[in-house]
Amino acid sequence: MQHERKVRVCITGRVQGVWYRAWTTEEASELGLDGWVRNRRDGTVEAVFAGDASDVETMLNLCRSGPPLARVAAVDKEEHDGAVEPGFSQRSTS
Repeated sequence: MQHERKVRVCITGRVQGVWYRAWTTEEASELGLDGWVRNRRDGTVEAVFAGDASDVETMLNLCRSGPPLARVAAVDKEEHDGAVEPGFSQRSTS
């Protein structure tokens, strides 16, 4: 599948134990994005978003606030050049 834009993000702050992964999966799926999200052992959340450039940008903006219980400190992003499978999923903690 051809994606206009692919990004990898690292979200810091109070983002684990607040339903951030489930919320991300729901929001990304509604936008029709491909990719994945997972917790990291360092307390951050990591995700890859791939799809239309405007939808990826919308998701990045949503990640800056997150679900109601989250307190996002930062969303660091970089362009991603790896393969991205169709659909959006939650992965195991890394």
